[in-house]
Amino acid sequence: MSASTAKLSAESSSSVLQPSCRQTAAHALTIVRDGVITGEGPTTKGRIHFSRALDADDAAWCARLLTVTAVDHQPVSRAEIEALFEISDAAAERSDEGRFDDLLAKAVAHLAASESGLPVPPRTVALSPDTDIESWAPTRATNIDTKVLEWIASQMRGKRHSNHRLAALVATLVGAAALPLAQLPGMLDMGLI
Repeated sequence: MSASTAKLSAESSSSVLQPSCRQTAAHALTIVRDGVITGEGPTTKGRIHFSRALDADDAAWCARLLTVTAVDHQPVSRAEIEALFEISDAAAERSDEGRFDDLLAKAVAHLAASESGLPVPPRTVALSPDTDIESWAPTRATNIDTKVLEWIASQMRGKRHSNHRLAALVATLVGAAALPLAQLPGMLDMGLI
């Protein structure tokens, strides 16, 4: 396929996936998930995409959908996080150089902070690969609602792909005394509990 055809295909896909709110952003992320699962769909047009593979373009799709102008100044929602976890779980192979895991960890931190009543930067800042999560994310559990942490842990349980960056973030938030909370999903997968 020529470069101009690929560009046209990407532009038409982009217009199909233009979220207007957090709910439509979450729905658009499920379309990315479907593309990861099948290797087909609007997010894979114009390129070779294998089923059950997550590549840099998939990670870029997720980043674009999470940072469109309509949602940039709103906190990341649980529905969006659930869709990101589904994408992560759907990908048996990764070739995104860790970009998706970084995005997921930052999105989870954004949700945890906002649901705990803490201020969060706009998504374009918070989710950027150029922004260190430590520059804005909460660093102590005393600032985070425990129900939010429990929800995050429940989302991490049973996931095939372990996100070490997210586990480290959760461990940092809850502190060394609650480290088993961050390790619980991996331990469940290995049958240690």
